[in-house]
Amino acid sequence: MISSGSIQRKALKPYNSTLALGQGVRRLHVSAAFNAKAKVSMSRFEPSNFVNYEKLNENVNIVRKRLNRPLTLSEKIVYGHLDDPVGQDIARGRTYLRLRPDRVAMQDATAQMAMLQFISSGLPQVAVPSTIHCDHLIEAQIGGAKDLARAKDINAEVYNFLASAGAKYGVGFWKPGSGIIHQIILENYAYPGVLLIGTDSHTPNGGGLGSICIGVGGADAVDVMAGIPWELKCPNVIGVKLTGKLSGWTSPKDVILKVAGILTVKGGTGAIVEYHGPGVDSISCTGMATICNMGAEIGATTSVFPYNHRMKTYLEKTGRGDIAALADDYADLLVPDAGCEYDSMVEINLDELKPHINGPFTPDLAHPMADIGATAVKNGWPLQVKVGLIGSCTNSSYEDMGRSASVAKQALDKGLKCKAAFTITPGSEQIRATIERDGYSKILGDVGGMVLANACGPCIGQWDRRDVKKGEKNTIVTSYNRNFTARNDANPATHAFVASPEIVTALAIAGTLDFNPEVDYLTAANGEKFKLKPPSADELPKLDFDPGQDTYQHPPAEGGSKLRVDVSPTSTRLQLLEPFDKWAGGDLEDLQILIKVSGQRIIWGLFRRGKCTTDHISAAGPWLKFRGHLDNISNNMLIGAVNIENDGVNKIKNQLTGEYGGVPDVARHYKANGLSWVVVGDDNYGEGSSREHAALEPRHLGGRCIIVKSFARIHETNLKKQGMLPLTFQNPADYDKIRPDDKISIKGLATFAPGKPLSTVVKHSDGTKDEFQLNHTFNETQIEWFQAGSALNRMKELQ
Repeated sequence: MISSGSIQRKALKPYNSTLALGQGVRRLHVSAAFNAKAKVSMSRFEPSNFVNYEKLNENVNIVRKRLNRPLTLSEKIVYGHLDDPVGQDIARGRTYLRLRPDRVAMQDATAQMAMLQFISSGLPQVAVPSTIHCDHLIEAQIGGAKDLARAKDINAEVYNFLASAGAKYGVGFWKPGSGIIHQIILENYAYPGVLLIGTDSHTPNGGGLGSICIGVGGADAVDVMAGIPWELKCPNVIGVKLTGKLSGWTSPKDVILKVAGILTVKGGTGAIVEYHGPGVDSISCTGMATICNMGAEIGATTSVFPYNHRMKTYLEKTGRGDIAALADDYADLLVPDAGCEYDSMVEINLDELKPHINGPFTPDLAHPMADIGATAVKNGWPLQVKVGLIGSCTNSSYEDMGRSASVAKQALDKGLKCKAAFTITPGSEQIRATIERDGYSKILGDVGGMVLANACGPCIGQWDRRDVKKGEKNTIVTSYNRNFTARNDANPATHAFVASPEIVTALAIAGTLDFNPEVDYLTAANGEKFKLKPPSADELPKLDFDPGQDTYQHPPAEGGSKLRVDVSPTSTRLQLLEPFDKWAGGDLEDLQILIKVSGQRIIWGLFRRGKCTTDHISAAGPWLKFRGHLDNISNNMLIGAVNIENDGVNKIKNQLTGEYGGVPDVARHYKANGLSWVVVGDDNYGEGSSREHAALEPRHLGGRCIIVKSFARIHETNLKKQGMLPLTFQNPADYDKIRPDDKISIKGLATFAPGKPLSTVVKHSDGTKDEFQLNHTFNETQIEWFQAGSALNRMKELQ
């Protein structure tokens, strides 16, 4: 029976590593591999950078001996990349680790700011293999080819900047149309045991190939590209034990939809989720990637699966059989140690897991398909499905497309087409070319689907949707990962639900949310009643993948020292960065509250007030075009946050004029008048994307401090990197003491130290005061960032 969601603590059953490797997999003792002399390249694009399992194993042995206990898989990979495995203080959930990641990946929206920061560092070349992937700036409108052509024209200045910066600084460049960053990484760069950081919150997708892939902000990427050890708070480890076997309509997506329902959007914060158990072998490599990808929705640092034969097959099929053979030699290194312990455990029996659909408005509101119809009626959610959308970085594999085509083919055979609009987003050029060759694209098109460009598209709000008006209540279903209010189409009345691609396809055909393909019937064109059979499809193509068009730009072999990267001073898309001001040396006195953000509430599945995600702090969609221009994109700062004073969006009182205005406008007015400010928020502030613009914009417009009940991991780090003070209420009830027109002073900065709370004095307009303590998670290095004005300023001081 599936666990009810209770989490077991400590003393867990030992992990049996033989189960993870499946039957017939060659298992050699790790020491036997020490004699192997052949070097294996990390990727075909970087033939002189090699997989180094020997170093990983050496570090793991040092740490295992020091800690005197078995290690989980995630501990092996993370601790195996320690800068100082001998001297590093290691304590789960407490100490900060200094790590040496193997590589960096950046998507085009975040790469702009990351490369601008790297240019500001003054360094000539990146120190580790790095890539840029153009996937975020392509708007879905009328179809893949035309949308791509339009994007190349509209975004030419940005693409030229990224291509030239990549060439100058030694960064590989994947051109627009290549595909979504996470699918490209899975196909080319992820491998068991690698430590990769990416400037996108869904970087954990690579965990499906036994990698530790972590989403970060651009400043973190700059550290790694500069050759500086990268800091990560030592993660706790949540074990998810899978038993049984996936079958029928149940898919890998349902595993993470169930886990999200159990752990909620912040249940994984500060932890790595590590899947294990006999059920793992029933999941394809790309299915494991789906599960890890959406682990970002529970706040997890990352997620990972143990190396097994499904990963080996995928590596071989994607042209990396040499890595698979080497991974076989080090198989014991790439699974958990027998007897390792997790901080908590969730158990799911795949035999009993049913298809799920999560939403609306939050990805952790989980419903079995059998229940969603009644729940929707009870809560007044529209039953008619307006649009079904499959693909995205979460579910765009060959297997995903095949299972969706399997469902679509059944409908076509009965003379049916989709009642809802239907879109398909291939994950990469390789996937697009292969599903076109193998007939899946035709089937999905014949049933009524439109194939979009190989890009993020509607998943991140890049969707020129025209079938409903803004404010019109409607339902869409997607195979994406996030369904925050207005995320997909900028319409706050759109009820977005998340499910597997095959369930989305079935719902698009039926046209109604209360259709359960396991039990419900459709009516064929001839009036016959029929049920859809569970989908079936090949995990990988029988033929080799069709690579499609060559869309990769290698950095010049001779280096880029003679190349120039120009940014026009009159550009509206790109802007060179100016250093932020240093800490003045004293306490922060009389900060004006810019906005007190109301907290979200879900009551009987209904959305209440304003969850403050990075989408609300720095909106995407049409704003993506300004990601390289800090001043212009700052015009979207907090325009989606709900003001507790009036439940309004982008409507706050200017305490200097007494008039109401937009949040960025009031912030600019305060800054122009020398008045620094603070934001007050609720739980899990900054949930969602890795976008560091949500930290850069408040800093740029005069913010000094963000005070909340709790932070999402990436956003808290991004704020620290930009010289902001992310602080949390020692007593969460103190949130209620703060009024929108208060002034706040932050005391104790002269003796700012790790583990030592700061104090605050809150002055109310009626002359009364409140005083209380504020906690922080700064370590000594991060305090230096604050004092220098930003991590980048500190990097320059140390050069």
